[in-house]
Amino acid sequence: MTGVTGPVRRVLVVDDDELLREVAKASLELVGGWSVSTAASGPEAEEMARAEHPDVIMMDVMMPGQDGPTTFAQLREDEDTRDIPVIFLTAKNNTEGWHGSGLAGVIAKPFDAMRLAAQVSRLLGWDA
Repeated sequence: MTGVTGPVRRVLVVDDDELLREVAKASLELVGGWSVSTAASGPEAEEMARAEHPDVIMMDVMMPGQDGPTTFAQLREDEDTRDIPVIFLTAKNNTEGWHGSGLAGVIAKPFDAMRLAAQVSRLLGWDA
């Protein structure tokens, strides 16, 4: 527990950019008080999601090899991971096609590290 804020949230951040993973991890841990794991690829994210079953997965859209939408579809097909909320992190401007796809939300990159935990909390209906 983290005092009056409730249980520690577990977040998996997936991005092929190491610096972005580290900034997001530091932000969510220091500002949000959450426990954060990171993955550098879609296949690694799928494996970690099955093993750790995080409270949310924040995933880049554009990654080499297996991209975010493909990884999201794979997670939804797996009985062990289909209920984990997924938030896309993207620098793309056009996110219209993702609404109604079962995504928990979309956060634009670059994001404000000081506001990232609040954005995630708002998208998921968590108390910030």
